Amino acid sequence: MRGLLAAASPGNARGRLSVLIFHRVLAEPDALFPDEIVAPRFDAICGWLRAWFDVLPLDAAARRLAAGTLPPRALAITFDDGYADNHDVALPILQRHGLPATFFIATGFLDGGRMWNDTLVEAFRGTRRSHLDLSDLLGAGHGHHALNTPAEKRCAIDAIIGMTMHRGSAQRDAVVLEIAERCAAPLPTDLMLRSSQVRALRDAGMQIGAHTVTHPILAGLDAATAREQMAASRRDLEALLGERIGLFAYPSGKPGRDYSPESVALARQVGFEAAVSTAWGAAHRGTDPMQLPRFTPWDRSAWRFGARMARNLWSSRR
Repeated sequence: MRGLLAAASPGNARGRLSVLIFHRVLAEPDALFPDEIVAPRFDAICGWLRAWFDVLPLDAAARRLAAGTLPPRALAITFDDGYADNHDVALPILQRHGLPATFFIATGFLDGGRMWNDTLVEAFRGTRRSHLDLSDLLGAGHGHHALNTPAEKRCAIDAIIGMTMHRGSAQRDAVVLEIAERCAAPLPTDLMLRSSQVRALRDAGMQIGAHTVTHPILAGLDAATAREQMAASRRDLEALLGERIGLFAYPSGKPGRDYSPESVALARQVGFEAAVSTAWGAAHRGTDPMQLPRFTPWDRSAWRFGARMARNLWSSRR
């Protein structure tokens, strides 16, 4: 596998940078999200990465990519959003394998906050209701949701997230809060990192990057608001850690849909040195450092995982 990956990413001027994206690493399986990565699976992935790749901190990888000095099989690991399990579950595994990673933090949710989609998830997870009629909120064709089983709850969650994700933040949040009220379920306040855990990640040798304050879809914001979301998250983290923050991740991250060329220009103006999207691919020397692609295979076997990584690298060479 190392030889196949080295052929696809030989290093130096012909080098390719693979960047993996994760969000959560759970301590145990979740009935609502059975495909979410759990600790044993993440441990296996880290073992494969250590054996097959030269894993670099993202800032160093971005600089070496631009300079044409990447090692063969270069790779960086990233996490988005700032979930507490990044510290509690993922960090010990990364340390055991000696792997660096970058954690992109939406600073508005630190210390007891909760992302809007998690409010929806946890409301449905904890509700004792067997059915909700949300026609007045979502429209007649989308309002009736059965909630008797985890599968039915997941179907409702996916449908509502898809319908509300790209609404304006105020409208989206109002709808989600109303749904949570109707679910009448207790909502957790410990899903996201605490400030002390962010410091602990940094002190353990991990990198911290900005991910806006409230995780909005930047393409839907006016320029001043988008810029402040970026700049404020950077200021928050610099105040917390006492160091410069040079890395950024676009929320949701699909080019053209979730962020625009104007968003990229604003990220440069704010002073970020590199930024990551969620577009699939691997970066080459000509890739815009403010739009580094990311890709994580979903395969559970080592051979299939490695083969898909190699295919992603080869595709980026076309």
